[in-house]
Amino acid sequence: MMALVSFVAAGQRPDIASGEQSASAKPTFYKDVLPILQGHCQSCHRTGEVAPMPLVTYEQTQPWARAMAHAVEMKMMPPWFADPRYGHFANDVSLTPQQVATISRWTAVDAPAGDSNDAPPPRKWADGWNIPHPDLILRMPKAVRIPAQGEVEYTYEIVPTHFAEDRWVQMSEFRPGSPAHVHHAVVYIRPPDSNWLRHAPAGEPFTASMLTDPLEQREAHETTSDLLLVYAPGSSPDQWPEGMAKFVPAGSDLVFQMHYTTNGSQDEDQTGIGLVFAKTPPKQRVITLQLNNHALIIPPGADDFRVEVQGTLPNDATLLSLFPHMHLRGKRFEYEIVHDDGSVEVLLRVNYHFHWQLSYRLAEPRPLKAGTRLRAIAWYDNSKNNPHNPDPTKTVTWGDQTSDEMMVGFFDVAIPAGMDKGQFFVRHGQGKPDVPPGIEQK
Repeated sequence: MMALVSFVAAGQRPDIASGEQSASAKPTFYKDVLPILQGHCQSCHRTGEVAPMPLVTYEQTQPWARAMAHAVEMKMMPPWFADPRYGHFANDVSLTPQQVATISRWTAVDAPAGDSNDAPPPRKWADGWNIPHPDLILRMPKAVRIPAQGEVEYTYEIVPTHFAEDRWVQMSEFRPGSPAHVHHAVVYIRPPDSNWLRHAPAGEPFTASMLTDPLEQREAHETTSDLLLVYAPGSSPDQWPEGMAKFVPAGSDLVFQMHYTTNGSQDEDQTGIGLVFAKTPPKQRVITLQLNNHALIIPPGADDFRVEVQGTLPNDATLLSLFPHMHLRGKRFEYEIVHDDGSVEVLLRVNYHFHWQLSYRLAEPRPLKAGTRLRAIAWYDNSKNNPHNPDPTKTVTWGDQTSDEMMVGFFDVAIPAGMDKGQFFVRHGQGKPDVPPGIEQK
């Protein structure tokens, strides 16, 4: 029964009154519970999606009533880990106390169906997608075989777009072929003038160690190419506001960087992404930046170890979303603006959950001036009290595998459509890109 709490329930936040009624009313499925499920759960809890059971009809939902009530009372579902004291987010799927009470009371009175005439209209979904049906679907040409045991080196696959003209991507969604094995993935845009991984095979899975050029082996993880999409379990599709989009130059390739983990079962993965193109050229271009600290050294047994990084924006930009990434020892993650007077404004504080790595989209995009100082802070639990910790006696440093650690604060910003990523990093009065400490353009 408790398998319910291990899967995401995400969607657009409905009106706060949905699923709420007076304490004396007897809640029913069709009138009170179904609106909550439509707004918060069915994006994943429907046939063909990642959750283990659909929650669309009464017959599907009623057997899970007690597990649902427990999950929402414990705030394990829907998965949302932002501290409510800081920031407002467009994709906040958390339930109100009244909605939690509705599900609890419905369960307590034996989960009645009620009158089906009270049901809201069914939500309409694009088959197999949480975005409108894509204009283009691109898949890795060949499947990657994943072993049952051991560590898997980062795997790459280069996918030509064959775009004859520049394209603007308004929405994109990552669809892993083997969700249980994809720890995280990054899809890079490699423009035609980039030399990155040029000697690597196109359309074939490969790892850095398979490359014959020692320089390319070292540079496999290093690129100034922009990111089209970042994926981790629980992450939602990218859907940029009107007038904003990601830019893919004509003739570009997409480079899939896949991090697989083993779980005792062999499998194959042939991941794909869906793209929805902007109907008209946007006024602003979305780029993805990072606040990274590669120098982290976490001592054995430390239960609240703090790591930070900060940097200043080279040019004006509009902040759109925040996506923290850590591994098994991750505990909390925070994004801040450090103002000139020394005061600190918290943009996001997350009680980190390794199995649900979410993107937090600002309800109102935040204009930021050039010189704005951004800081990211991460806390790690390397003690025996962390049930996910593979070895509390180990000194932990930066590394690719989940037994290592990372400290990455992805964030998306909008800049003028005519400015590319390299130009964004040219500060006023300088003639070449200047990547400030902490902020990386990988």
